[in-house]
Amino acid sequence: MRLTNKDVIATLLVAAVVVPYIGYLINGSMPFIEDARGMGATGLVLGVAAAIVAGRGAIDADADHRAALSCGVVAFVLGLATVWAETNEILLGFFIVSIVATWTLGEYAAHHAPLDTGRPMARSS
Repeated sequence: MRLTNKDVIATLLVAAVVVPYIGYLINGSMPFIEDARGMGATGLVLGVAAAIVAGRGAIDADADHRAALSCGVVAFVLGLATVWAETNEILLGFFIVSIVATWTLGEYAAHHAPLDTGRPMARSS
């Protein structure tokens, strides 16, 4: 399968979350990101943007798409909790992992979903 423009943009947005997070872990802060709350807000905004860009019809879709949607909902809730909490590095770590897991499941679902050709599927006997 080929990568679409949506896949590339969503991948860049997820990378824009992961790279500052790695810098945050190494240095304790990054430009414009001073604490876990700031990192959580950055992840929340960019994660939601990635979900909007790459969003496919996950509702009433196959199990892979529903798994990606469920993981995305968990990531969103973790993001909100990270922003709401004062400073919780462990919660932030789970949030970043859930963003990457959502991206991974979404890309897997998009590239392993059966193609809709408009023709009925052949039955094997």
